[in-house]
Amino acid sequence: MSPGSPPRVWRKIERDPSSKLNVIIVGAGLGGLGAAISILLAGHDVTVLESASEIGEIGAGIQVLPNSSRILISWGLEDKVASHVTMPRYANMIGWKGNHLSRMDLHAYADALGTPFWDFHRANLHRCLLDRAVELGAKVIVKSRVTAIEYAQDGLTATAVLSDGKAMSADLIVGADGISSRLRELHLGKPDPPLPTGDLAYRLLINAKEMLADPELRHFIEDPQVNYWIGPDAHAVNYVLRGGELFNMVLLVPDDMPEAAMTVDGNVEEMQALYQGWDPRIGKILRLCDSVQKWKLCIRPTLERWTHESGTFTLLGDAVHATLPYLASGCGMALEDAAAIGLCLAKLTNKSQEQKRRALRVYEECRKERTEKVVERGNIQQHLYHIHDGEEQKERDKKLKMFGDIDEQLFKTPKALIQPRQDSGDDPLPWRYHGVGGWLLTYDVEMDVEQKWEQIQDVAKARPLL
Repeated sequence: MSPGSPPRVWRKIERDPSSKLNVIIVGAGLGGLGAAISILLAGHDVTVLESASEIGEIGAGIQVLPNSSRILISWGLEDKVASHVTMPRYANMIGWKGNHLSRMDLHAYADALGTPFWDFHRANLHRCLLDRAVELGAKVIVKSRVTAIEYAQDGLTATAVLSDGKAMSADLIVGADGISSRLRELHLGKPDPPLPTGDLAYRLLINAKEMLADPELRHFIEDPQVNYWIGPDAHAVNYVLRGGELFNMVLLVPDDMPEAAMTVDGNVEEMQALYQGWDPRIGKILRLCDSVQKWKLCIRPTLERWTHESGTFTLLGDAVHATLPYLASGCGMALEDAAAIGLCLAKLTNKSQEQKRRALRVYEECRKERTEKVVERGNIQQHLYHIHDGEEQKERDKKLKMFGDIDEQLFKTPKALIQPRQDSGDDPLPWRYHGVGGWLLTYDVEMDVEQKWEQIQDVAKARPLL
């Protein structure tokens, strides 16, 4: 599929029992529900196990970049999400005092790539995924905490053992239970907690009506854009949700939370004090906030092997490669994982161990290096966004302007296209072409699966499948 081509909508494959897998997905978050959709479209049966007592999603805003909106469209969700999305015009880089540094034309990129930038309230995206999974036939069971995985001696099935003693067997179990994954630890056979990054996030939602009443703030609502303020040891991000009803603000600051805590209630006055001296508009926005939560930001370095040697278990999403949110790509990588595993399982012609192992090897080959690059670049952005004033900061800001000028030249030609590239560039605004946009935004999961499938078929006889 050429750059700029609209995605095709996948049609559900009809299978006979000889090639239809029974798949259990552990975790009903964005990645788990995405995997359910993708695997159901591949013609298999899916049961989703969720440890919580009800299906829901916490959090606030989430950004979906063109590489992942392409997947949502492929899953038949374009009409379902239309009423929930905001399509921001620019991404702006702003100095901590309020000085404009650079911007990215998100609409121009969307036109060149053939798919949009979307901003969601996380709960709306989650509901759309859940509804689509159920529509396709997913069985979702709550209050189902998996405490062990057992593998059959014949290597054909695995069994999820639940906290109530119930056992459920499947041809394949997919661990999509998030950053605090129990399934990852079961796979490794040892404790493996997430790694703190030294940052935390304050996440808050502001009623847009209050901002519209302020002449200095109303333009943030009336002309939706993504704004990054970058400064010493901290940065702030905001964008509009639900078509202008809500304003999402995320503040990224040094972590002062207890070691074991992942989420705690925050103190509004303490939060406001951290941004004293910054752009006065930030202070005005923060004064509209009544309550806030703090989230510890952690990462998950990838594993040498995501998949059990039997071909009956694998991992997906934050459970295997959680990243800092500084590329806005945690959700995107989980959706790509979900799409890739579904496309790989779509190629099965029987339920043999050989075919399942091959499918999971292709899945891992497609996802491992790419997700490692996202985690690595997220760590780089942590430094770039938090530089103190001085020579390094001046050099960063000079690059932002230079690459902004280069970026604008990309769209001088009518119907400009963004050609894929593999290397990363030095642009501190990472989504742009000369940052990581050349490989992050242009990714086509269908093409990748096809290419990797052919490569692995060529070498399958030369070495083991896993």
